[in-house]
Amino acid sequence: MTRPLRRMEEGGVSITVVPAGRDGVVDAKAVAAAFRKETRLVAAVHASNVSGAIQPVEEIVRAARRRGIFTLVDAAQTAGSVPISLAGLPVDLLAASGHKGLLGPQGTGFLFVREGVPLVPLIEGGTGTRSENDLQPDFYPDALESGTQNSVGVAGLSVSLAYLLRRGVESVRKKETALLEELFEGMERIPGVTVFGPRDPSRCASVVSFLVEGMDPAETGRRLEKRFGILVRAGLHCSPNSHRTLGTFPDGTVRVSPGPFTTRKEIGLFLEALGKISRSPRQFGPRAG
Repeated sequence: MTRPLRRMEEGGVSITVVPAGRDGVVDAKAVAAAFRKETRLVAAVHASNVSGAIQPVEEIVRAARRRGIFTLVDAAQTAGSVPISLAGLPVDLLAASGHKGLLGPQGTGFLFVREGVPLVPLIEGGTGTRSENDLQPDFYPDALESGTQNSVGVAGLSVSLAYLLRRGVESVRKKETALLEELFEGMERIPGVTVFGPRDPSRCASVVSFLVEGMDPAETGRRLEKRFGILVRAGLHCSPNSHRTLGTFPDGTVRVSPGPFTTRKEIGLFLEALGKISRSPRQFGPRAG
């Protein structure tokens, strides 16, 4: 989210960043205190893709609404796995990728635009409607959907959404919360492993960042994959400021993310593998430099 903001700054837009606490959670009152007379938009993630911390977006959105400020929520880490009610959350814009909790193909996603929110299209061109007019259509979704759409990707996303509706997002959340609880409890028992972010499964999405003492996160990820066949993601996770807040910059952390198809047995295998790596950090190869 930072790169578009920096580009906007180059165009003369003033940006205020409200840092999160050491647990990865931002204070809603601190966000409200940062509002200025000229503030037009407040953007917030629903949950951190690094610490998994769920943010107090409802408080932030309602505070902004009282001041007549538009709001944007990035639900990439929560859509499909954490229940979201747009009837109860008066957010103006809500975006999410399709390939994470929504279980769809890469290159898909959506933007919810509440009625009456004025947007200037990022891309203008052919829409297949009102082709006799030289101007971009002013009605949704055509106003924001120029060019040939990713029909194959959208078809795949449609199938995954139908599955989620049948299963129920509440059901997915219940399972992932139970897996997170086992994960937290198991990782706390492994010497030399540090977990970042909230330790309460009800306060985070299904994302857990950790480090093994004395080992580069990339090396931890490599050993989990090469020796145990376990895939994780190591590094800065495209969010350097989150790691600065957590104190894990510039190396980052290792991120493990149980999903709706993850089993308790797989959590056990992960914990067993992590324990072996933690006990013998140099047994399976040199530390990455």
